[in-house]
Amino acid sequence: MDNLNGLSPKEILKGYNGRKLRIMEVCGTHTHEIFRLGIRKILPESIELISGPGCPVCVTPVGYIDEACILALEKNCVICTFGDLIRVPGTEMSLADARGKGAQIKTVYSPLDAVDFAKENPHKQVVFLAVGFETTTPSACIAVEKARKDGLDNFSILCANKTMPNAYQALKGSADAFLFPGHVNAITGNATCKALSEQGVSGVVAGFTAKELLTALAVTVTLLQKGEPFFVNCYPRVVKDEGSPAAQKLMAKVMEPCDSEWRGLGVIKMSGMKLREEYADFDARKKYSLPEIKGKPNPACRCGDVLQGKCKPCDCKVFGKVCTPQHPVGACMVSGEGACSAYYQYGM
Repeated sequence: MDNLNGLSPKEILKGYNGRKLRIMEVCGTHTHEIFRLGIRKILPESIELISGPGCPVCVTPVGYIDEACILALEKNCVICTFGDLIRVPGTEMSLADARGKGAQIKTVYSPLDAVDFAKENPHKQVVFLAVGFETTTPSACIAVEKARKDGLDNFSILCANKTMPNAYQALKGSADAFLFPGHVNAITGNATCKALSEQGVSGVVAGFTAKELLTALAVTVTLLQKGEPFFVNCYPRVVKDEGSPAAQKLMAKVMEPCDSEWRGLGVIKMSGMKLREEYADFDARKKYSLPEIKGKPNPACRCGDVLQGKCKPCDCKVFGKVCTPQHPVGACMVSGEGACSAYYQYGM
């Protein structure tokens, strides 16, 4: 890219010896890929990569797991969910623990799988756990639309979908620059990131291959040295300025913004999504009159600090000891996108 002044990304990164730079990998997949590809090994000590809140399972609050357990054990619902969420600890139990108490917990690979299961089992109440950012929210909307079209009265979703713009605002000052998640920007476009650069927040959209990640890091380091806020799309083969208008239109039709609790970051105004009133019949909270639940995370767990870039997983006293992938204390050790699972897997 023109920003690299004719040098290769490796030359720029290896040759950097300026002030210490903190670059936040917002996306959990970036964290894992950077480890897997060995990119951290070529970086000088003056370039520090820190984790951010880009793992949807990790930022889902404890209270959400508690709600799901109530639906499973007290309301006799079949809970359909992606696999990562099953072992995330709630206040008193995980969904895996609830399964051990007789709850029906079914692993699915898409929200439409849950709709199909509800259609095939009309005498069972089915709840899909809708967790994710702009990348996966459209699929939850499609599922609700299909359930409505098919006239299903035994399907609903427990919504914990989140949006990134206001989370970036909450993270201002936590890093010198962001590696923005390519999959999110593929849906939303680049307007939010461009606006952030005008407010003094720098960052680049990064892809997921070795070349794309090295290029994104090299561009970030090069432009940070100039001292001016910037935004660059380093993933142009997938991310377009306008994003995906069709996905944006679908989300706006089925859902609307709401305040949302993020693990570690607290409640962020208008950073979540909920079903519009026209789709209230598919809102599990309303359908089953769930009480407002405030979950209590394990005080020994520092997932919240990890998600804000305040510490590395290995700084947590329980990391790798009490907290392991086999016996996770926090969500960041459970998820395949979690920073703690990456640090554990790659021996940090």
